[in-house]
Amino acid sequence: MTIKVLLVEDSPVATLLLQKIINTSPDVRIIGCAKTGIEGLELVQKLNPDVICTDLHMPKMNGLEFTKQVMANFPKPILVISASVQEEDTKHVFDVLNAGAVDIFPKPRTGQSGDYDLIREPLLTKIRILSGIKVFRRKLPSSPPFTPSSTTFSPSTFSSASKVQMIAIGTSTGGPQVLAEILGKIPANFSVPIVCVQHISQGFLGGLVDWLNNNCQLKVKVAMTGEKPQAGYLYFPPEKHHLEFDRNGRFFCFSGLPVDGHCPSVTVTFNSCATVFGKNAIGILLTGMGRDGATGLLSMFQQGAYTIAQDEASSVVFGMPGEAVRLGAAKKVLPSSSIASQIMTMIR
Repeated sequence: MTIKVLLVEDSPVATLLLQKIINTSPDVRIIGCAKTGIEGLELVQKLNPDVICTDLHMPKMNGLEFTKQVMANFPKPILVISASVQEEDTKHVFDVLNAGAVDIFPKPRTGQSGDYDLIREPLLTKIRILSGIKVFRRKLPSSPPFTPSSTTFSPSTFSSASKVQMIAIGTSTGGPQVLAEILGKIPANFSVPIVCVQHISQGFLGGLVDWLNNNCQLKVKVAMTGEKPQAGYLYFPPEKHHLEFDRNGRFFCFSGLPVDGHCPSVTVTFNSCATVFGKNAIGILLTGMGRDGATGLLSMFQQGAYTIAQDEASSVVFGMPGEAVRLGAAKKVLPSSSIASQIMTMIR
């Protein structure tokens, strides 16, 4: 079965090169090209593609508005192919993900054919993954979808008997949207540090940090080796670095071989969390392709940590949490909408 792709891209050079590398695959074919979001909407209805690849910055209707209209009227899996990673404008990329796009892929800095040849296989892999994803209609929001909770908690709200010292989260495809949903409900004076391993294309981590800082009350930053995790903070490992904890609970970031296919790896962080914090931790595995984090969550579960896997219905891809459920690593299987309240209950 051939995967039908609609390309929405205003650059003639980028369009030509993307057509060239995608159409060389026997199972993927571009069935239409649009130069603006307006043209793209017409072709979505006419051609019924399996996957939409869209640029971000376009005349008349940009990628954000195009995504909102598609997801509100005829939802399709959308892959954002953007050069914004080079333009220090990645916030808009995550706004598009928040609007319903499934994933992002960095467009080469130059328009040279050789640079595009290098992204051929990774891009085709993303498209194949998206073609198997079911997406749902989204209402056009009249306000930002995720508004940080205005609820505040006095220090006495958190029981002095609580022993939770660390919350570790792992996610991949569909993760930014779910992180915003969950973290938007966590108060600024939250009493436990949180670490998160998010599989994301190189160059987009800084944009994710900035975007989450604008969409949740926690302070969001990249972890540094030797740093002591602080309450009220959410930490990500540096790009291309695994994140562990030393015996004193401080961060240890290092460049290493991929584990479960990834660096940073969720499993690496979860295993370290199990060793250092044991039962005084919460492990959460969210939507994502593959199996990274599943055995790590099992390690946390076996050490007495409270473990949560996102359920299939609310996951964009049930691969990672599904594998954890299969291994018996999850004490609770919850929809994304219930995870924040479960965290607050555990901390109280």
